[in-house]
Amino acid sequence: MQAEGFAGFLSGTNSGSLSKQSSIAVFRALLLNSSYEPMKIVSWQKALILWFQGKVEIIEHHQAFARSVRSSFKLPSVIRLKSYVKPRTYGAVRFCRENVYIRDNFTCQYCAKKLGPKHLTLDHVVPASKSGPKNWTNVVAACRDCNQRKANRTPTTANMPLMKVPVAPAWLPSSDLDIKSGQVPRNWLQYLQFKAG
Repeated sequence: MQAEGFAGFLSGTNSGSLSKQSSIAVFRALLLNSSYEPMKIVSWQKALILWFQGKVEIIEHHQAFARSVRSSFKLPSVIRLKSYVKPRTYGAVRFCRENVYIRDNFTCQYCAKKLGPKHLTLDHVVPASKSGPKNWTNVVAACRDCNQRKANRTPTTANMPLMKVPVAPAWLPSSDLDIKSGQVPRNWLQYLQFKAG
């Protein structure tokens, strides 16, 4: 059966049409290696084909279906290869705001609140005014309230311990992932956490 045959029959779970918040990106699938390491993003059609071929298992679903005259399939959101594929190697992970948020799982490293990128800030663990560098090991995601409360102090002097010691990630999902903050489905986030080097 060809998944492409379902292209004209997308529908949501609660209505015959998809909500205005839906976009093409919502119906892509995150492909994981058998080790759960993110590899690339594929279309929902490709995800279904891989599943029909028995090459992947479906880990997470979107709240939408592909329908034909005879069949209905919930669209895959996260799929995992059944056989391990050796990933390509990449250079050092680029230090930037978005990558810090992804490394920290969009979670304030002081109060543990999970927030969207618009509600997060970057915080220098050792303040810049105290010669704290702007790098992977001294910058964390923080909510605005915690960032203001910590102010120009270290976590120790502010009595605000970090959830974990910040480290440089050893890998970055490939450019095929095309990850943009605010466009990552919520059920992808746990699979996009960086591994420490």
